[in-house]
Amino acid sequence: MPELVFFSGTMDCGKSTLALQIGHNRSARGLQGVIFTRDDRAGEGKLSSRLGLVTDAVEAEEGMDLYAHIVDRVSRGGRVDYVIVDEAQFLAPDQIDQLARVVDDLKLDVFAFGITTDFRTKLFPGSQRLIELADRIEALQVEALCWCGARATHNARTVDGEMIVEGAQVVVGDVNRQAGEVGYEVLCRRHHRRRTTAETARAGALSPDVLPVSSV
Repeated sequence: MPELVFFSGTMDCGKSTLALQIGHNRSARGLQGVIFTRDDRAGEGKLSSRLGLVTDAVEAEEGMDLYAHIVDRVSRGGRVDYVIVDEAQFLAPDQIDQLARVVDDLKLDVFAFGITTDFRTKLFPGSQRLIELADRIEALQVEALCWCGARATHNARTVDGEMIVEGAQVVVGDVNRQAGEVGYEVLCRRHHRRRTTAETARAGALSPDVLPVSSV
């Protein structure tokens, strides 16, 4: 039976890599799919992995009807055997409903990949709707690690290495940031609560106040 499957995890846990692998495996068997993405780090109309892999994709723009796009492709003689959606957290809830309709009415598997919560630990609307509608939710098995070595469970937004907790929900950035740019870092819950990033932890470790020495 066709399914709507939501593969979820933090940044840096291999979601895009798995999306590319699923597409590769199916195309190697002669199947043809549609790949949607939104705000990928490689630019518009691209699905990319931090391992350096990249492929063309359809940019799922705001207001785009994903179900109608697939129906139009098929009606023009195109073939669609499955659908992959990366950065699914950025989709609107009604676009997630359209993906569910692709499964139910067109009998196609839909594989959606995304993070569940934003830098404030609040659910993305798209992810929330996927949790509500998905036939199956899969947590990625490749664990991202916090700078302390513990399992990373939260996404943090940073500017110059400092964690920030205010601002728009969606700001495109990457874990490989340059100074002065918006970046992201994965943290364990403890260090997310304390707003301790790798850079601020390093600065703290270098501070002479960390291990005070008495002259007495």
